[in-house]
Amino acid sequence: MTPHAAPPSTPSIPMPRYRHLLDSLRHAFPAPVSDAVHDGYMAFSVLRALDQVDALKTQAPLLGSPRAPDFVAAQQARVTEQGATLEAVLPRLVSCLEGMPIWSHPAAQVNVTAPPSIAGVVGVLLPSIYNPNLCSEESGLGFSEAEARVAAMIADLVGYDPAHASGLFTFGGAGTLLYGVKLALEKVCPGAMQSGLQGDAVVLASDHSHFACASVAGWLGIGQDNVLRAVTHADNSVDVAALEHLAEEAIAAKRRIAAIVATMGTTDAFGIDDLHAIHALRDRLVQRRNLDYRPHLHADSVIGWAWRMFGGYDFNANPLEFRARTLRALAAAWNRIQHLSLADSLGVDFHKTGFAPYISSLFLVRDREDFTRLLRTRDMAPYLFHHGHYHPGAYSLETSRSATGPMAALANLLMLGKEGFRVLLGHAVEMAEILREHIGGRPELSVLNERNVGPVTLFRAYPAEVDTFTVKDREMRDPAYRPRLLLHNEMNRRIFDRVQFDALHGRGVALGFTDNYRVSDYGEPVNAIKSYVLSPHADESRMTTVVEQVLIARAKVEEAMRDQLAQPAT
Repeated sequence: MTPHAAPPSTPSIPMPRYRHLLDSLRHAFPAPVSDAVHDGYMAFSVLRALDQVDALKTQAPLLGSPRAPDFVAAQQARVTEQGATLEAVLPRLVSCLEGMPIWSHPAAQVNVTAPPSIAGVVGVLLPSIYNPNLCSEESGLGFSEAEARVAAMIADLVGYDPAHASGLFTFGGAGTLLYGVKLALEKVCPGAMQSGLQGDAVVLASDHSHFACASVAGWLGIGQDNVLRAVTHADNSVDVAALEHLAEEAIAAKRRIAAIVATMGTTDAFGIDDLHAIHALRDRLVQRRNLDYRPHLHADSVIGWAWRMFGGYDFNANPLEFRARTLRALAAAWNRIQHLSLADSLGVDFHKTGFAPYISSLFLVRDREDFTRLLRTRDMAPYLFHHGHYHPGAYSLETSRSATGPMAALANLLMLGKEGFRVLLGHAVEMAEILREHIGGRPELSVLNERNVGPVTLFRAYPAEVDTFTVKDREMRDPAYRPRLLLHNEMNRRIFDRVQFDALHGRGVALGFTDNYRVSDYGEPVNAIKSYVLSPHADESRMTTVVEQVLIARAKVEEAMRDQLAQPAT
């Protein structure tokens, strides 16, 4: 029997080199299906990075050692031909944290930067893994739902009707202001979106409103010079009579008031405008001047919004047992913040007083129909919006929007509830009140924002012979006192520099500074050392440390400036 011939062998096709490399790169991505080994590798990699970060912690309120960014070296960076392993990359990523302030540290009192909660961090992590886009529910799904949930929760919190209100998360507090002023333009200058800005539009704000007012006016074509700023009271709230005068002048000059911006918590001194009075002013202008438009009222409440959490709190019974001074400050803030529902739109920064990671900013409108003024035509984006009905990308400035903001916000709203926010904010204000008490007990120091009801304290140190009961009035009112004011400014700048140096080396508290708390009647800015308490870990001993370290630095600076300070005051 003749044996069968062996079948011809099939020549093996060599695998392209890129496929070998692709197989290794696949391990650099999260597994698309459950894989216990690879899922463990991903979790271990995150933990390894966190371990390396933990190794940077010391007693100082920053990671690692103080350092200045090396931009010369950074500009020499180039993309290499071959990549590196994840294990080699992680330490290089962690090294970027060297010198980074730890906002949750009780010795960190620099600015209105909140320490993120664990829930907020997880809220950022989850969408970072799966990369949703809040342009539409098609690409956002449950994350889009989360955005709508947060908007409804905050609408209810501030007094809007959630059934008619709407909101979207944007690129920061300036973004919320930009949306507010853009809607204002479309109301008073219809068709600006399509045909460009026609006519002479202005924005009204206070002289202590955020610089974003000018930035937004510039970016929208209104022009920074067309932001008209009214003077403020000693507590940094706007003088409503001065605001009305500006409005009357603008109308008389045939200019259209696009927006009135009420600042509900200034960055430096927590000044809160009287929104109720501003709302009445707006309505009075419309009626008295028979305007054919209604100026848009936007509340820049990115800091102050959180005090709406005290709605329903029994200040008489005081169930959380805040100290009397703290309770008084909280009640005073609530008295102004409670009127947020009068604004046509407002901004909320969860990454400020909401204890969420950057960026988590919500723009909220009382009437969702306002967004229709910004709608794009369907033919502009034929590849979008084919399913569902939630499509913010049809009217948002951004097409690509991350879900990290709403998820971080939702995490904290769920975890903290109103009571949790009340506790955190009340503690921050209580620490600030304690600090002011300690400052008030020292003749060399003086609080500037005495009427402040928030968690920020601005204060100055003075030479030994200065009467701190009268000096502030002289600095603000007396032009002949200008040389002495400038000396005091220099002295406080040097004190801050010394305190900051010590704090970054683990000695004392890291404070903030402002070059311009207020401008004197004769045009000179008054600077101040700043303590902004938001860390839940802060305690009274840290407040005592602030005073102690400032006094030590003051003595050294006073000695160094002895000859200058010896000059006559006038």
